[in-house]
Amino acid sequence: MPGSIDLIVSTAYIGVTTWIAYWLRLYALFYLDSYPLTRTLVLEFIATAELCGACFELIIIADNWGVWMYALYLFLLTIWWSKNWDEASACPYTHMEDVIISKKPLTVAFLSICAELAGGLIIFKYIQILWAFQLVSTHKNRAYDDCTTDLQVSVLTGALVECVATCMCRVVSRVLSDLNPRFSTIIDAFVGTSLVVAAFSYTGGYFNPALATSLKYGCLGTSSLEHVIVYWIGACVGSLASLRVYRMPFVQNFIQLQENTDVVYS
Repeated sequence: MPGSIDLIVSTAYIGVTTWIAYWLRLYALFYLDSYPLTRTLVLEFIATAELCGACFELIIIADNWGVWMYALYLFLLTIWWSKNWDEASACPYTHMEDVIISKKPLTVAFLSICAELAGGLIIFKYIQILWAFQLVSTHKNRAYDDCTTDLQVSVLTGALVECVATCMCRVVSRVLSDLNPRFSTIIDAFVGTSLVVAAFSYTGGYFNPALATSLKYGCLGTSSLEHVIVYWIGACVGSLASLRVYRMPFVQNFIQLQENTDVVYS
């Protein structure tokens, strides 16, 4: 197993990426305040680039220190992102949900998804530069190596895994948004990370089409059509299904019960 210096360098790369994104986000919020659509698109671009940039390095961590170290980093980063991304989601299906519930026009949703894809695809050039330095053994030859697929099951099974896990993530997020418990951010991050770990050996546990496309589109072992079926159709169907699941009686009854309990014990 690589030494501590290798892990320190990977951690530093993630830190530098999030630091750059943090300042770019501040500039965007300040200078684009009078241009709401442009600000929205730029924030989505920055958030997706930050997400994918960090996750490229998380692949290095998973490959060399295992899924549990990967999960720890992902859990902490998820908390950071939830507190710093402002209105951005860095995830295409959230905009599809907004269109379905009439919260966002179709044109804005489409442009937001395009901005996310642009951020996710462009960031790899930045990652290549960092990896090309080869400061540690874990980055050796990674900048220009061919990537391999994370899909270890059939296409239909993979799509089902991404669908069900995405649905669960979105339902939990909506319930937490309604209840707003004291540690909602931590709970949401824990649930999401746990589902990623559970799906890791099947599909990689992406639950985000832009992230999956940035990291794994065109990789050896999966065709373009298979990638779209698993990581786009699977995840997006799960997201849209979550709107229906969220409105089901057992979910609404749970929310009402928790709200009534809060009233009694507040």
